Amino acid sequence: MNHPCADTAKLKIKVVPGASRTGISGWLGDSLKVRVSQPPEKGKANAAVEVMLCRALDLPTGSVKVVSGRTSQHKIIEITGLGDVEVRRQLGRG
Repeated sequence: MNHPCADTAKLKIKVVPGASRTGISGWLGDSLKVRVSQPPEKGKANAAVEVMLCRALDLPTGSVKVVSGRTSQHKIIEITGLGDVEVRRQLGRG
């Protein structure tokens, strides 16, 4: 972890790659469903998820990383700079 004193959060997400447009679709239980237009090849969809969630949370690029499930639709992301409560509040689950 690059920022030992910064808040971090982990979030379960379900990714739909190759969608007609990129965006957050809402919550499915405790997972956030996101759509990205990039295909699931060579990490393109993962990179798009990271960038899109940084923008949605108003965080600098690089603050969101896929830490589990790189080749699965079901992933765990780590968010640096916000705590769990703040992340969920900003994403409409607070």
